[in-house]
Amino acid sequence: MGDTYTAEEMLAKLVGFNTISNQSNLDLIGFVADYLAGHGIPATHVPDETGEKASLYAHIGPEVAGGVVLSGHTDVVPVAGQPWETDPFTLTEMDGKLYGRGTCDMKGFIACALAAVPQMVAADLKRPVQFALTYDEEVGCFGAPPLIEAMQALPKAAAVIVGEPTEMQVVTGHKAICELKTHVRGFEVHSSLMHQGVSAVMTAAEMVQWISAQTAANQAEAAGMALGYEPPWTTLHVGQINGGTAHNITARDCTFSCDIRSLPTEAQEDWITRYRAEAARLSQQISAVRPEAEITVELVGSVPGCRPEEDGAAEALARRLTGDNGTHVVSYATEAGQFQDGGYSTAICGPGSIEQAHQPNEFIEKSELAAGSKFFQKLIADLSADSVSRLI
Repeated sequence: MGDTYTAEEMLAKLVGFNTISNQSNLDLIGFVADYLAGHGIPATHVPDETGEKASLYAHIGPEVAGGVVLSGHTDVVPVAGQPWETDPFTLTEMDGKLYGRGTCDMKGFIACALAAVPQMVAADLKRPVQFALTYDEEVGCFGAPPLIEAMQALPKAAAVIVGEPTEMQVVTGHKAICELKTHVRGFEVHSSLMHQGVSAVMTAAEMVQWISAQTAANQAEAAGMALGYEPPWTTLHVGQINGGTAHNITARDCTFSCDIRSLPTEAQEDWITRYRAEAARLSQQISAVRPEAEITVELVGSVPGCRPEEDGAAEALARRLTGDNGTHVVSYATEAGQFQDGGYSTAICGPGSIEQAHQPNEFIEKSELAAGSKFFQKLIADLSADSVSRLI
C-alpha cells in the first residue's frame, strides 16, 4: 500500500521542491514517480536535452481510449527581489490561506490530483486518468510538445484539463504569445557626423514606434467588440531594450525583446511575418547608409492560443463537474493550445486565482484547494459511471 496524503499535505511536499525554471525539477519528478509506483502506477520520464529536467506521464485505469488527461507544469517563477514574508518553499498557513511559491500556479492543482490517486486506483474506472506533468512552462512552454508526442503511446484521451488557476471556472480560450528578439547593428561615428553613421538605438526606436502603432491600431479596430479578452485586441509590447555606449557616439548595437499576444481568431504566423517585414524594410534603409548595418530578428519562442471548441468534450466534462456555465477566456498563455494542436479536446480549469500567480507571498485559499479536491472526486465518479462513453 502506497503513501497517502491530503491535498494540503501533498501541496506542502510539492512546494518544498525549488523548481524555479532555472533549476532542475528532477527531485519533484522523482518524488511523484515514487509516489505513483507505491500505488502500482508506472510513470514514464520525458527528459529535456540536458537531462537536468523532465516531464512525466502516467496512466491509471483500463487500457482504453476516451479518458481524461490532467495537465500541470512543475516549474515556478523566481522569488528573487520579491518581499516575501514567509519562506517561499515552505507551505505556511495563515487565515485560511496557504502561502508558498507555486501554491496557486500551479502546484495546487497537481496536489489535488495526486492526493486523489488512491481513490482513482481503487475505483472501477471505465475510462482512464492520465497524468501529464511538464517542465519549463513559465519560460516558453517548452516541455509540453515532446511530452504530448511521447503520450501518443497511450490510448488516446477524449479530454485534457489544464489546471491553471481559474477559481474552478471553465476557461475555453486564451491568446497566443510569441517572443521576438531584435538586434539592430549600426555604425559608430561621432554624433556631430551622425549622417555618416547609423544609430542602432534610433533605428530601434523606429521599430518600437511601429510596434506601438500596431497595438494602437488594433485597439481602435476592436472598439465596441465584446470578445471577452482583457484587452480584446492583439497587443505588441517591448519589455527590454539595451544599447549604446555614450551620448556622443552613434550606437553600434541595440537589442530589444518584444512579445505579441494575439487573439486566437488571428494567425500568430501572420503577425510574425508582418514584424519581420517591417524589420527588413528598416534594415534596407540603414544598409543603404552603411553596408555593415542590419537588423536581425530571432523567434525566441511561441505558444499557440487555445481556441474555443464547438461541442468540445473537455468543456462539457469540466462544466459537468463544476456546474459552471459561464463564458470565460483569458489573455495569459498556457499549454492548452499545444494539447489542441496535438489532437486533444482541451479546457482550462483549476483552483486558485491568477491574481496571486507570480506575486510575492503567493497563496491559495484553503477553500479553493477543497474545491479542487471535490472536482477530482466528481471526476472519479464520472469516469466510473457506465455513461462515460459520452466522452468519446
